[in-house]
Amino acid sequence: MSLHDQAVLNETRRQFFARGARGLGGVALASMLKGEGGLAGLPHFAPKAKRAIYLHMVGAPPQQETFDYKPGMGKWFDKDLPESIRQGQRLTTMTSGQSRFPIAPSIFKFNQHGQNGAWVSELFPYTAKMVDDIAIIRSMHTEAINHEPAITFLQTGFMIAGKPCIGAWIAYGLGTMNQDLPSFVVLNASHTHPRAGVQAISAKLWSAGFLSAQHAGVALRSGADPVLYIQNPDGVPPQMRRRMLDALGQMNQITLEKLADPETRARIAQYEMAFRMQSSVPDLTDLSKEPESTYKLYGDEARKGGTYAHGCLMARRLMERGVRFVQLYHRGWDVHNSLPEVLPAQCKDADQANYALVQDLKQRGLLDETLVIWGGEFGRTIYSQGKLTDKDYGRDHHPRCFSIWMAGAGVKGGTVHGETDEFSYNIVKDPVHVRDLQATILNRFGIQHDKFTYKYQGLDQKLTGVDPARVVKEILS
Repeated sequence: MSLHDQAVLNETRRQFFARGARGLGGVALASMLKGEGGLAGLPHFAPKAKRAIYLHMVGAPPQQETFDYKPGMGKWFDKDLPESIRQGQRLTTMTSGQSRFPIAPSIFKFNQHGQNGAWVSELFPYTAKMVDDIAIIRSMHTEAINHEPAITFLQTGFMIAGKPCIGAWIAYGLGTMNQDLPSFVVLNASHTHPRAGVQAISAKLWSAGFLSAQHAGVALRSGADPVLYIQNPDGVPPQMRRRMLDALGQMNQITLEKLADPETRARIAQYEMAFRMQSSVPDLTDLSKEPESTYKLYGDEARKGGTYAHGCLMARRLMERGVRFVQLYHRGWDVHNSLPEVLPAQCKDADQANYALVQDLKQRGLLDETLVIWGGEFGRTIYSQGKLTDKDYGRDHHPRCFSIWMAGAGVKGGTVHGETDEFSYNIVKDPVHVRDLQATILNRFGIQHDKFTYKYQGLDQKLTGVDPARVVKEILS
């Protein structure tokens, strides 16, 4: 964004009226036509997506047990990973002390599905039924080898916290489609297996960073109080809350006119949004009118607040109401040990719900304008962490290759993109970096990633940073 555009956005009311004689009518007309609060000049070109759902599997699903079929590994059971394959790759402290790196073939079966014969694990029977709706990328890679920087990198384009996340960038650039709900909503789902490896996540992953705070993700919880601090305290009727907000708004407006602090403007907007959400959130979270066919599609777990299936159903309801970006986190995928026991439970949590979400969006006519992304922050090693038996093994972190899938918004269903070597260790065809994924997400919204910037600390900040990034056109129609 140029300095001129930024100055216009930060303009005070007095400044606005001072230059009003030089075209107030035209400015007012442009404002009414825009109507969403996004940036002038965006989108850069006709978008395919109006909204997106990012399904992040925190802990990193192993590609060998999901979408990267390696049948040749059976003959390598308990043999050491060749140094020619590892090539001196740095290791985490969890396996760097191992005396050997024994190959652990997946114990789960794979079958081909769809028109193009995509290989899908038996752990995903529902996902297998929709391979013609999704594009599978098997050649994702990243530089981060530990969860915290890897998740932060994937969501914000930087390994150190403080930058805006994808949802905040899109909310900032394109604005809202519903004045009564936030542009960016975050859901956190529970996992079912008690031994699942759970990584900590925090609000910095849905932060607006150096952008205005009004673009940060709003966490939507299960239970009687879905959004904290929006309900009136006991004894405070809506009329009194309205008068209080009006008075507070007047005081904030005085501060804004004196200091021209954009965060004051954001504070005013957030108070007003919270007031409107008192009516919109109860309607959003009331599932009593959902027909039985919904629960047949999503499964009975969707009836239980906080489950992954419930989160997917809520994501669909948010899409219907014009929310721009929904982030659903599901933890428990960190399979350092007991993988054959833990992973099936994780996949069961997600599989039917993923299928239901895509099919639900499709049958409601929303999938063509809704981008869906599923995946973790990196991959897992082909060698076992710790003791290996024919029935038990674990996998360490592996940044060199992992698998994700995408659907909707002009994504070419039935596509399988990228290849790894026979060990699922190195990429041999069509690598896709984290920045490429970010550029592709922005592209679906009609945004050219290298032209979508925000001036901060003297730099034109971008989601994709300063390194090269490319749109993965091979998976787009």
